[in-house]
Amino acid sequence: MRITSGLARGILLDVPRTDAVRPATDAARQAIFSSLGCAVEGAAVLDLFAGTGSYGLEAASRGAASVTFAETDRLALAALRRNIERVKKAAAGAGADFSARIVPCDCVKSASLFESARYDIVFADPPYSMLCDPKTAVKIFSMFCKICRENMFFVLEAPADFSLESAPKPFAFEFEQLRRLGKKSAGKPSQIIFKIKAT
Repeated sequence: MRITSGLARGILLDVPRTDAVRPATDAARQAIFSSLGCAVEGAAVLDLFAGTGSYGLEAASRGAASVTFAETDRLALAALRRNIERVKKAAAGAGADFSARIVPCDCVKSASLFESARYDIVFADPPYSMLCDPKTAVKIFSMFCKICRENMFFVLEAPADFSLESAPKPFAFEFEQLRRLGKKSAGKPSQIIFKIKAT
């Protein structure tokens, strides 16, 4: 797995051997960032359930100003730190830099840590088992509601048979679904790109 474009293009990312990590493929990230376009330039990015940090670091390589990563798994955190160092080194070699912060926490339980900041783009790749269980899905979307701000772009990785319409209601925000990428078979990875219209 590698950074697909930008200042750190081609840089390999460490992927730990743990079930807690499900990295987005290079092709998936290319499609997502093609859809986001110039919105990434200078953006403040939040990468929830960050794992190896592939979403956030791809954003940094493509011009994001800052990235905050939330992750709890010990092995994933170690890989994430190494990956940030590699991407920062590549960016510095190109005469650029970005701010990177790791918050080692359960973001579902610790949404208050992110409420006061303003993010332009949020990536979220929660465990499918949590997203598809109504009890834990409610907690995930409650966390999203606390973070969402008007005009924010949100990228949610979810199984192909999951839809925002089936997510727990009521939303505390209005949104416009922009694109649905990825696989179409039930249980396979897909990415929902939506924009917050009002909170």
